[in-house]
Amino acid sequence: MTYCVGMLVNEGLAMIADTRTNAGVDNISSYRKLHLYKGTGDRILAVCTAGNLSATQTALALLAEGVTLPDSEGPETLETAPTLFRAAQILGHALATVRATLNTPPTPTADSLNVNASMLLGGQIAGGKMGLYLIYGQGNFIECGSDTPYLQVGELKYGKPILDRALRADTPLSEAVKLGLISFDSTIRSNIAVGPPLDLIVMPRDQMVGVERRIAPDDAYFRDLGRRWSEALATAHRAMPNPPWMNEADAAKLSAAVA
Repeated sequence: MTYCVGMLVNEGLAMIADTRTNAGVDNISSYRKLHLYKGTGDRILAVCTAGNLSATQTALALLAEGVTLPDSEGPETLETAPTLFRAAQILGHALATVRATLNTPPTPTADSLNVNASMLLGGQIAGGKMGLYLIYGQGNFIECGSDTPYLQVGELKYGKPILDRALRADTPLSEAVKLGLISFDSTIRSNIAVGPPLDLIVMPRDQMVGVERRIAPDDAYFRDLGRRWSEALATAHRAMPNPPWMNEADAAKLSAAVA
C-alpha cells in the first residue's frame, strides 16, 4: 500500500507520495508513485498512484502509448489533453481498462485478481483552471473543492485528521506543504506500509512550473518537523484540564475497586 495526498489552495497545488511497496512484511521495496508530465510551457500535470502496483504501472504505460475514448478520433495522452477534465477522463479510462483486464481471467480455470487501485491527478493546462482529481479504479472520478481542499489515496486515515483540522483554501502554499508532511509523519509512525523516501511536487497557480523534491529518511527538516510535532502534541495534552470527575476521591475509589 502507499499514501498520497494532494492539497489545492488559493496559491497553488502540492502533491506528496511515499515510495513504499509491500507484498507482506518480508517483501518490501520502493517504487516511485509520483509522476510528472510537462508540456512545452502549456501544462504541468502530476499523477500519484496507490494500490495494486501492476495495475497502476500498466495503466501509466497504456497512457503513454495513448488512450482512445469512445468519443475520440484517435489516441490521446496527458500531453495532448486539451483540458484537465479531459485528462481525468483519459486517465480514468486507462485505469478502468487495466482493472477490467486483470479482474477477468483469460480462461474459466484461471484465477482472477482483486485489483484495488486509485490515482490522484493534479495540475493546470494553459487556458484552464488549476485542479485536482481523485480517479477511482472503475474509471470514475471526483474533483477537489474549496470546502475540503485536499484529496488522498492509499493509507489515508492517519493523516486525515491533521488536514481536516488545519488546511483551508486560503492556507499559504508553504503552510500546506508543512501540513502535508506532518500528515505523512503521523502516517509513517502508525502504518508500516507507508515509508520514505517521499516525493513532493509544488505548483504555484498559473505559472506552469513545478518544484520537485525527494525527501530522504534522514532529511533534516522532515525529522525536525516530526520531533517538533510530537513535542507540541505532548505539551498540548498536558496543558488541558483533566476530566473533572477524576478527582482524588473518585481516583481512590477506582483504585480500591481495581484492587
